[in-house]
Amino acid sequence: MNLRRDVFQAIADPTRRAILMLVAAQSMTAGLIASNFDTARPTVSKHLQILTECELLKQEQNGREIYYHINAKKMKEVADFIEPFRQMWDDRFNKLEDIMKDYLPNK
Repeated sequence: MNLRRDVFQAIADPTRRAILMLVAAQSMTAGLIASNFDTARPTVSKHLQILTECELLKQEQNGREIYYHINAKKMKEVADFIEPFRQMWDDRFNKLEDIMKDYLPNK
């Protein structure tokens, strides 16, 4: 059975976010990725499977090794979805800061 993974469920996990940060810097093998964590290699493999299924990571075979690299197009889709919310909160915090300036005494 092929489960469809949700991108936001995938990035909700801190280990998977850490994997994305590692692979964003350079393509890595599963073994090299796993060496950065204090968990069993099969656990990291499961995280890689989830990130690959939701297309945040791509696999590339190079000889006997499989390298994982970030799928920039999919990451941009996530960023584009989040951007309006980031802008809304920036605006709200800016308004709050302006209100606070009116009520706090100058130092």
